[in-house]
Amino acid sequence: MKLLLALVSVGLSLVLIIALNTSFGIAPPVGKFLSPFVGFWQNAETREASLVAEIPVSGVQAEVKVLYDENRVPHIFAQNNHDVYFAQGFVTAQDRLWQMEFQTHAAAGRVSEIIGTSTLERDRFQRRMGMVYGAQQSLKAMLADPRSREMLEAFTAGINAYIGQLKPKDYPLEYKLLNYAPEPWTPLKCALLLKQMAYDLAGRSDDLRMTNILWKYGPSVTKNLFPDYPFLEDPIVPSGTPLDFKPLPIPPEPASFIASQTDKKIENEPDPELGSNNWAVSGAKSATGYPLLANDPHLELNLPSIWYQIQLVTPDMNVYGVSLPGAPNVIIGFNERVSWGVTNVDADVMDWYELKFKNSAQQEYWHANQWKPIRKVTEEIKIKGAPSVFDTVSYTHHGPIVYDQAGQIYNKQSPVKHAMRWIAHEQSNEMLAFYLLNRAKNYTDYRQALTYYTAPAQNFIYADVADTIAIWPNGKFPLKWPDQGKFILDGTDPAYDWQGWIPQAHNPHVVNPPRGFVSSANQFSADPKQYPYYLNWQFSPAQRSIRINQRLAQMQKVSVDSMRQLQNDNLNLHAQTILPAMLAAVQKDKLSKAQQPIFKILTSWNYFNNATEIAPSIFQEWWPILDQAIWEDEFGNSPDRQLRYPSLDRTMQLILKEPQARWFDNINTPEKETLTQLVTTTFQATVDSLQHRYGPVSSKWQWAQVKSTDILHLAKLPGFGRNDLVIGGGGGIVNATGARRGPSWRMVVALGPDVQGYGVYPGGQSGNPGSYYYDNLIETWRQGKLFKLQYLKNASEPAAKQMAVLQLVQK
Repeated sequence: MKLLLALVSVGLSLVLIIALNTSFGIAPPVGKFLSPFVGFWQNAETREASLVAEIPVSGVQAEVKVLYDENRVPHIFAQNNHDVYFAQGFVTAQDRLWQMEFQTHAAAGRVSEIIGTSTLERDRFQRRMGMVYGAQQSLKAMLADPRSREMLEAFTAGINAYIGQLKPKDYPLEYKLLNYAPEPWTPLKCALLLKQMAYDLAGRSDDLRMTNILWKYGPSVTKNLFPDYPFLEDPIVPSGTPLDFKPLPIPPEPASFIASQTDKKIENEPDPELGSNNWAVSGAKSATGYPLLANDPHLELNLPSIWYQIQLVTPDMNVYGVSLPGAPNVIIGFNERVSWGVTNVDADVMDWYELKFKNSAQQEYWHANQWKPIRKVTEEIKIKGAPSVFDTVSYTHHGPIVYDQAGQIYNKQSPVKHAMRWIAHEQSNEMLAFYLLNRAKNYTDYRQALTYYTAPAQNFIYADVADTIAIWPNGKFPLKWPDQGKFILDGTDPAYDWQGWIPQAHNPHVVNPPRGFVSSANQFSADPKQYPYYLNWQFSPAQRSIRINQRLAQMQKVSVDSMRQLQNDNLNLHAQTILPAMLAAVQKDKLSKAQQPIFKILTSWNYFNNATEIAPSIFQEWWPILDQAIWEDEFGNSPDRQLRYPSLDRTMQLILKEPQARWFDNINTPEKETLTQLVTTTFQATVDSLQHRYGPVSSKWQWAQVKSTDILHLAKLPGFGRNDLVIGGGGGIVNATGARRGPSWRMVVALGPDVQGYGVYPGGQSGNPGSYYYDNLIETWRQGKLFKLQYLKNASEPAAKQMAVLQLVQK
């Protein structure tokens, strides 16, 4: 009996040991995860946790000193360019390795290797749209230039030097949770990171939906409801700014047009509300007599943060700002003499071509009066816990056929059997653009740097100590006829191909304008009546840009604090413009006793989306309900055709200028509805909806509670984010803090004899959820405050002597 009990005990122990060391699904082996020697306990890190004072590494050419300030920002002092990028790779990996690798896995369509079959279709889409192909194209250009080649190889070597010294117990927490290990870094991963940014910022397309609208309503209605210039606008290049170049001839618009009638549901696209603000004021408007520059890019709010603060110092460079973890250089920042920032341009650089195949085998397609061969590329998608899936992607001279047959489609903006032409597939060297910007000393240097920048197109704002301010909506733009790419294009006719490029010197720009400031908020780059080239027919709504320009025009003796206050401006210009007309149209005698107090709250609102206000919650609920009531009957989706609503700007124009327009009638009902009826019934529905969700009017109706801003973990791991932040703002507002998006980095730079930067982002320097520095900056960001950035001129000044020191020495 004792022997039997012993055998059972041993057997149960073996079963338990096996179970604790076996992965079930994506969950890690419990025993390994809980182990005090290699498990998650090893990732705990206190605020006072000290850095290793000296690390011997293979790869540095001389000693590198890294000073860490109180927010764990590294200030790298190197004796040459190779070592500064080696060290940047090393320290970034030290803080953000998992984030860096996960983002590049996502870009390359490799998440299924980590997660399993649930992400297969997403990975397939990344491969099919040519993300790796585009990264390979860019990498060729980067490696062809000796400066960017040295930078990429040194940065890669630094990351691998860090990975090489890791033991399993040292792996970031997410590796342990998801039960995998880091792999060696490659220069291709840096290029992939930039391609993912290109997709996020320049990967949307309305071509299919607009083609469906054109097919259903004809050119007259389409032109009326989807105009090429909005009702309200304040372009980046002020109207009346003279051209300083002779325009090239515009390609002629073909007489024919083939509109696809292939209708698919559209979802999983890059967020259309991703935007940004930037502006600069001249010395004549500033309190110091020197320019001030501000930038706050609006992106998805995640932990770890999309940005990483860093200072890079060599004999030929001293630059401070934020980098993208996984890529070298400072992307937004300043040095002793210049500062720059970026916002998204949103140019039309993704077009779809309808193809004619020779037969069902789809091996050849008709173009320029001949059959051309299709190039096939086989992609192996590895899957955790399952066999690999092999997928074949077809390429034409336009680009990839993202989906060559109907079926399970991840991104439904992609029409079946159509080729995609996208700027991100071009050879480019954005790394060199930032390399040169980091070292720029004057406007000429800034201009030279921009000549290397391709995608995603950005509004590069600039200010320097010599009192020059400028802005260039900059990228590589196809030379198109007007509206080329607004609809699906004929893939058989060469006249529909891209016909070359707008010369970079002809990109929209303005330098030292008389008004004393430059700015952008993703609006039109220039008035198409004055600018000769077509960039796009739609840009972000103009409310943010109008508000920014109003404030800047009024400001005198501008200070850092007044710039900061403008970044946190909560005026809802959309509501201020349209709400009086909406309220005037409400049939007040039809409101119930419960609805009347809600109406009164709106009538007394000052139009600021402050955190504790109730009126913003009502308006932000009401507008989309009214918008849907106006457009759903004519422009709602159906099983056989996907459409889109007219823009916010066009809808406001109808309400304010065309209240008798036929579009207010619901064609699905026998009676004829009016604007007054729609406004009244939708207001009633709004009140009912809010009361159903939040009960009677109380603090639960406050804007911050209703909006509920969350900063989630990058992989959406529960418990590793920050939820329900009490903060105002919203979409279309200068303080564009929404539920999941917002200012990802706020920066103000005061140029002068001693440049000084201020900044903050909603996160922390560390990617380790167990570290104090994981989210220690969020509260400062939430309050709208900025940190004074520690811009060191040398490693021996008094401020530097107070910092923690890490030295990288030759092994």
